[in-house]
Amino acid sequence: MYYQILSRYTGGFSLSTNDKTVYLALGSNIGDRWTHLTSAIMLLHPHIHVDGVSSVYETEPAYVSDQPRFLNMVLCGVTRLDPVVLLAVLKDIECKVGRAEGPRNGPRIVDLDILLYDDQTIYMVDLIIPHPRMAERPFVLVPLAEIAPDAVPPGWQMNVQQAASTVSGHGDIIACVGRFKVNAKDVVYKEASE
Repeated sequence: MYYQILSRYTGGFSLSTNDKTVYLALGSNIGDRWTHLTSAIMLLHPHIHVDGVSSVYETEPAYVSDQPRFLNMVLCGVTRLDPVVLLAVLKDIECKVGRAEGPRNGPRIVDLDILLYDDQTIYMVDLIIPHPRMAERPFVLVPLAEIAPDAVPPGWQMNVQQAASTVSGHGDIIACVGRFKVNAKDVVYKEASE
């Protein structure tokens, strides 16, 4: 195994009482999936101080099976952005990485979703938090359980680990294929096989 430095934080992100903990799902199933995830993580840096990342999992596509497999992961961090602004930033990052509009649940260069935003429940036309379909998605719950097993999303009666242990059917896990790591100096690495 080797480690490759992908990006180094430049500092300037000091934690404050205005910071909100967020959990984001990242996925890609077109082209160089590792590169697309890497680009998205690097573009998140000015907006989110990354505290942890799950392993990266190869998964079956959900809902529309006639498409390539995905790489999926979950990232945890803190942000000062309110949820609506954060959603706009995520959509902008998707465009910068190369995502174009396509069919719902179809192939995508990159997909970024807000799963949890602190302990808030939000119902808006374009934004629902907790993410409304995460409870039925192994490709979300398994990586989320890896970094936040005891989290109980607002409105849930069980923690994430309990939900992940029983979920199946919409984006099942094929294999763990690697991971990005965050060390004590805030350097993000990609771990890969030679």
